[in-house]
Amino acid sequence: MQKSFTKTQKLTFSAMYIAMYIVIMALTQSFAFGQYQIRIATILYALAFFNPFLIIPAGLANLMSNLFFGGLGIIDMLGGTLVGIITASLVYAVRKYNLPKWCLILPIIFIPGIVVPIYLSQLLAIPFLPLVVSLCIGQSVPAFVGYFLVQALEKRFYKSALLKS
Repeated sequence: MQKSFTKTQKLTFSAMYIAMYIVIMALTQSFAFGQYQIRIATILYALAFFNPFLIIPAGLANLMSNLFFGGLGIIDMLGGTLVGIITASLVYAVRKYNLPKWCLILPIIFIPGIVVPIYLSQLLAIPFLPLVVSLCIGQSVPAFVGYFLVQALEKRFYKSALLKS
């Protein structure tokens, strides 16, 4: 059961989503930018499973995060924006095309894990393949937690929808 949101509600949820992403990044930046880049904030990409209006905020949250904490300039900011939008879009596609929920794990691991090294390897003079491996390993944690978050939220909201009817 998908709830229809007003424009004001969508704007409010989007702002809260971006704020949560930035706060989580601020609290976890010590390991979010390390060798394995365990970006706990990317758990939030999984929330696009429920509503496509969170796709653009996912990109904007990544843009602002890279602006405030990344320090690698405009290429990283634009690349992060693109990664957030593509990842959240593919997470939503899992629901839209009625794929098994576990499939949402794949874009959360592999889009950041493969796309980010395309430009990061050039910016940091690090070989592409080792960077892919380390980013995919780092993204595994938020991908699986995101999956379990979706499972829990769906169960919680589906149950309450049944109780109200």
